[in-house]
Amino acid sequence: MAAHSKNVYFDEALGQDDASADGSESKPYKTLLFAHIQHPPTSAEGPQYLTRKKEAGADQGTGVSEVHQDWVPATKSALKKAANLLDQHKRKQAKGDELAVREKQEAAKRQQALDEAKKVHIQQDPSLPKAVKIRLNEKDPTVVKLRSGESAKDVDYSEGRGSRVRVTGRVHRLRTQKDVIFLTLQDGYGFLQVVLTGDLTKTYDAITMTLETSLEVFGEMWEVPPKQHAPDDRELHADYYTVIGKAAGDKEAITTRVSPDADPQTLYDNRHLVLRGENSSSVMKVRAALLRAFRQTYDEITPSCLEVTPPCMVQTQVEGGATLFAFDYYGQKAYLTQSSQLYLETCLPSLGNVFCVAPSFRAEKSQTRRHLSEYTHIEAELDFITFDDLLAHLELVMCRVVDIALANPQIAALVRELNPSFQVPERPFKRMKYADAIEWLREHDIRTGKGEPHRFGDDIAEAAERKMTDIINRPIFLTHFPVAIKAFYMKKDPTDERVTESVDCLMPGVGEIVGGSMRMDDYEELTEAYMRVEIDPAPYYWYTDQRKYGTSPHGGYGLGLERFLAWMCGRYTVKECSLYPRFTDRCTP
Repeated sequence: MAAHSKNVYFDEALGQDDASADGSESKPYKTLLFAHIQHPPTSAEGPQYLTRKKEAGADQGTGVSEVHQDWVPATKSALKKAANLLDQHKRKQAKGDELAVREKQEAAKRQQALDEAKKVHIQQDPSLPKAVKIRLNEKDPTVVKLRSGESAKDVDYSEGRGSRVRVTGRVHRLRTQKDVIFLTLQDGYGFLQVVLTGDLTKTYDAITMTLETSLEVFGEMWEVPPKQHAPDDRELHADYYTVIGKAAGDKEAITTRVSPDADPQTLYDNRHLVLRGENSSSVMKVRAALLRAFRQTYDEITPSCLEVTPPCMVQTQVEGGATLFAFDYYGQKAYLTQSSQLYLETCLPSLGNVFCVAPSFRAEKSQTRRHLSEYTHIEAELDFITFDDLLAHLELVMCRVVDIALANPQIAALVRELNPSFQVPERPFKRMKYADAIEWLREHDIRTGKGEPHRFGDDIAEAAERKMTDIINRPIFLTHFPVAIKAFYMKKDPTDERVTESVDCLMPGVGEIVGGSMRMDDYEELTEAYMRVEIDPAPYYWYTDQRKYGTSPHGGYGLGLERFLAWMCGRYTVKECSLYPRFTDRCTP
């Protein structure tokens, strides 16, 4: 404790403003303010505050040491400043004490309210009509009849104007007023506003209600009063409810775990909670609709495409060895597939045109907003076609998929909400050869990552590609890439063997979402291609055999579902378009 003497010592160099100091000469405080707090000036004869400062001085050797001066009284200006700071400290301390008292009173008041609430018990009235179990999106008027108008009672089944229903869901939004609690439930199918009144608002469960708590609610369906708003313009006036699973609150509340301004890595760590949000769940619903639309499209077009299921564990490469995920397969080296293309080609002779929806994997340490280490790959291979046929097919499939998805009113509403500026792509897509794109980039002074003008043979970087696409602002078929920058299996253009019959489809805001080409159909040409890129042809015997047993002109493509979804839903990154995204250094949860 503080020393009781007329002299109080403080030393800015050696003192301590904590319990280890007592204001004595041997244990001085660090600051004059702390000395005042511990030993307030009581009168003109009050404690004298002594200090000392250090100065440099020569020692007996060759170095320089610090010499401390004798104790001297603090200056008048220092004492005046310390007195002002002490007054501020006292006022702040008084406010803190007042706040603590108020918080204690409020805590006691709340505890009393909670204790009273525990005494309130609600029971279901057995005389009420039997409730019909519905999902929150149920709108069939033969199942759900909405009551309208006014009533003296919040719930009144005597006239049979509103259906009594039973619903289950989680609290998505919560608003408490004096005698009313408004809840918005969600169950994955829809949203429904629930109104609690009377004793239903006075129970312990009601007073401690938290977001994401799961409930079972019984009540009467009503139209929303004029000038009021609720999902689907209806609400459930509850007559009874039970808590199925109470969600965490306070520091563990979902709004704390996944607040909008949280660090991106925190949001990825808590992706399981982020998915409960309206935006993320809407993106997943649009994703499911697109998958249905792709399958429907492949079934409807002429000729149709048959769905097959290729393996994900392979011993060959498609897009280059640098991006392969390798693993030990019973003592043999194997990889996670980069693409199912090679397997799809083998299906053409007996199954006709084929497609697959399967994961592909790229061990590419890229942190761009359009790259994932695992993504959903929609791939197709088409037999007996020309390059123009391939482009026409691609255009048809993508536009038809968009049309089918938007024909569903619920999906169309979600897309409008997620991406108000989305427009159905105009047909035909703009055709632009790689060589023309290089000239366009030079004319618009869009340079390479090294700040140099683009030249024929450059692999156009993502930033330049996206900038060009955004300026042109329409879908582009970028075609005829140089042989040197494309995969070994791509067929050369017979009119210009410097380039391939290849295509990337570029969409505004995203860039490339499809990559495709005609495939080499000549045995000798494919064999030479293996040698050119130094690939051992032995593991590819089954692929090469397609050129030995009735070869044909054929081509195909791969479409990244997450990129297609990012384009449609206006998402900044494809990571928002994957249920649990996998990318560099991220394999959880």
